[in-house]
Amino acid sequence: MSGRKSKRVVIVGAGPGGLTAAMILGRRGYEVEVFEKQPQVGGRNARVALGDFHFDLGPTFLMLKPVLDQVFQEAGVDGDQVLAYKRLEPMYRLQFADRRVEPTTDHEGMKREIGRVFPGREATFDAFMEREGARFAKLYPCLQRPYHHFSSLFSAPLLKSIPHLALGKSLYELLSGYFGDPELSLSFTFQAKYLGMSPWECPGLFAIIAYIEHHFGIYHVQGGLSRISVKMAETAAAHGVKIHLGQPVKKLLLDGRRAVGVELEDGRKVTADEVVINADFAHAMSHLVPDGTLRKYSPEQLRRKRFSCSTFMLYLGLDKVYDLPHHTIFFARDYRQNVADVFGGRMLSDDFSFYVHNPSVTDPTLAPPGQSAVYVLVPAPNLRAEVDWPQETERFQEAVLDAMEARAGMADLRRHIVAKKVVSPRNWEDDYSVYAGATFNLAHNFGQMLYLRPRNKFEELDHCYLVGGGTHPGSGLPTIYQSGLIAANLISEA
Repeated sequence: MSGRKSKRVVIVGAGPGGLTAAMILGRRGYEVEVFEKQPQVGGRNARVALGDFHFDLGPTFLMLKPVLDQVFQEAGVDGDQVLAYKRLEPMYRLQFADRRVEPTTDHEGMKREIGRVFPGREATFDAFMEREGARFAKLYPCLQRPYHHFSSLFSAPLLKSIPHLALGKSLYELLSGYFGDPELSLSFTFQAKYLGMSPWECPGLFAIIAYIEHHFGIYHVQGGLSRISVKMAETAAAHGVKIHLGQPVKKLLLDGRRAVGVELEDGRKVTADEVVINADFAHAMSHLVPDGTLRKYSPEQLRRKRFSCSTFMLYLGLDKVYDLPHHTIFFARDYRQNVADVFGGRMLSDDFSFYVHNPSVTDPTLAPPGQSAVYVLVPAPNLRAEVDWPQETERFQEAVLDAMEARAGMADLRRHIVAKKVVSPRNWEDDYSVYAGATFNLAHNFGQMLYLRPRNKFEELDHCYLVGGGTHPGSGLPTIYQSGLIAANLISEA
């Protein structure tokens, strides 16, 4: 497909979806400009720098790498030539109160690991991989298609997928049917957190996420996953795309219900034939679209939508390297109650789960020699919960450090902290323009998926396209890249 040089595209936001669309459209010959409010590219896939310590702001591992390979290929680049990937084995450590699991993509090795920790249940893994592989084969093509017409609900791939949707079953219910043991089931359902959802509420079809990990593996990118966004920006620039950093968009310019460009905070107006919104979806609808324009996604309607949980983050520069794996997830002792507290939007749990990213054991470029850049994520209620974050942040930070010292073998942690950054749900909204601090965007319940999710060719405005976690196919890097590719193809076909 080739573009027309006379056709101008403006992209609001230089996150992974916007950069994907930018580099593909640039290669196809479109005149593309990207406006990003932050001083660097990446959105939630940006880099955090604390002196000589470097962290990923958001995503810390890459799954379904073939999607990233495809979008780079569409932009004329071999991703393996511009990024240094490292496949992680074991993929991560799952730490329960009194036992741990270290999942691997080696099929027989995974069965041995299940047999070691959950004797007698290892054969269940064969059934899981076979059945979820079949589910993935039917459902994945549905995630590669747009759903901007009602008739798309009757496409052959979607109709063929209906028997595989696991209608009426939650993720936990489906997986416990394979594995029985609650902790073994959680070892394949905690991935609901990638969507910001509870495994007891997340649709069962998302069992394919654990399958994807075990089949395709997970990867680290040397220098951090933020390097992906940097390379996308470089690729886009090589195709003539202009990326403007530190230039926030104030509002969309409309002619009736047609998007015709953007007005920047400095008052400058930039016209375009097509506008792509890569800002947080609900934030953009609340702040960038003139009042009274929207019906389905007006501020009033957005308040009725379901949103994901948030996250409480610590970025710690340490003058020591701890003997922890690259990825470790520590489960709350009463995991179901913790999940109910977080995803029910109720309160902060005293007994909480947390994730520790310790990439310096794999990647020496992120911290000075003998030191480490440690990232900690705690699922937390979004801002719809009545949590006074200015009051609670210090207390909760100390609780997280206590948990790391007690459960992660980091007894002397506080003595080794030489740099620190805290991001609470309030910071996600105030500093990063994430609606309600919901870091995984709109929830992924059946009423907010496919045709019922905001569409890549936005249904409320003409010549306006959506990319990112708030639109189809959903949150998570692979699906966000897919949204950028879908939007680029729709613009090219218009």
